[in-house]
Amino acid sequence: MPRFVELWIYLSATPLFGLTATLVVYLLAQAAYNRLGNAPWANPVMWSVLAIAGVLLATGVDYPTYFAGAQFIHFLLGPAVVALAWPLWLRRAELRARYGRLLMASLLGGIAASGSAIALGWAVGLPHDVVVSLAPKSVTAPVAMGIAEKIGGIPALSAVFAVLTGMVGALSGKYLFDMLRIATDATGMSARGFALGTAAHGIGAARALHVNADAGAYAGLALGMQVVLAALLMPLAFRLL
Repeated sequence: MPRFVELWIYLSATPLFGLTATLVVYLLAQAAYNRLGNAPWANPVMWSVLAIAGVLLATGVDYPTYFAGAQFIHFLLGPAVVALAWPLWLRRAELRARYGRLLMASLLGGIAASGSAIALGWAVGLPHDVVVSLAPKSVTAPVAMGIAEKIGGIPALSAVFAVLTGMVGALSGKYLFDMLRIATDATGMSARGFALGTAAHGIGAARALHVNADAGAYAGLALGMQVVLAALLMPLAFRLL
């Protein structure tokens, strides 16, 4: 026990703590996810976030200390997003044939995601800056923070909304698609993936990749299109309103 205490004191005071905790917790969550048949409610990202947050609260380790180690994994997010382009390259012929419909679907999906959040926020009487922070909720968190800053929102709050949106989409997407009777053939999985990437950005795309290659490819495409369209059009729309 004393050796364990000494090891804990050493790890919690060094960057190794954040790196070790993230890897161990995620691997355990991924193993449980696989054992449970990839059930949506067993999403390893969600349970990893909850577990690490619980560990930080229980041990009193502050977030900057944790992130000093976790930043090594955070750095890999960039290459991971770029890697999503590979399955798109493999499907470049069908994407070229469908680009008009995909662009229209992405635009309408982004408007629906942002518009519904703003309308709901106004309906329940949320403060203006909170309502504005909801607008980019379906864009991946780093981009959502930048958009929120441009349109008068709260960047940190937008990041929270984006993460929660991704979690909800990853957890509920399968059940919603089944309820709508969207097929599970190649075309249907492409539609499911594109919808999930549009509404639930990176977390939704990760879920789609776990389920089906076609769904993952189209989810990655939708994620990228939402980033570009939201970054270009949302600040302009708020400036004109």
